[in-house]
Amino acid sequence: MERKDEGLRQLGGKTAYRTDYAPEVLEAFENKHQENDYWVQFNCPEFTSLCPITGQPDFAEIRIAYIPNVRMVESKSLKLYLFSFRNHGDFHEDCVNIIMKDLIKLMAPKYIEVTGIFTPRGGISIYPYANYGQPGTKYERMAEKRLMNR
Repeated sequence: MERKDEGLRQLGGKTAYRTDYAPEVLEAFENKHQENDYWVQFNCPEFTSLCPITGQPDFAEIRIAYIPNVRMVESKSLKLYLFSFRNHGDFHEDCVNIIMKDLIKLMAPKYIEVTGIFTPRGGISIYPYANYGQPGTKYERMAEKRLMNR
């Protein structure tokens, strides 16, 4: 069977880790089941970033769930993208929203949600959640309902 990599550069190649925020490493491929609504979920339990004030490391589990449209994110490129936050300084809420917006720009999914489950620092845990549904569709209504029912 012939492999169609659709121009993916990261998959199967030598891994080059970026040392700062790098949305350009994200890659997408065509969804072969565009006629179906279905969930794709990623659980990234080793996410790290830096506090923008103190420079101390923050650790989190990032959960990404989306309903694809035409394009889907390639998982190795997603791993490298999330790794690029390692030396990036941003608040927890910013990281979650940046990840969501970068994935929307890459894929234009029907629906997406990103949750950050950050480990406690100073006795407080922060769990930011952001979601998006394509405007003017049932997915926009779904996003509103899911956000209001959290």
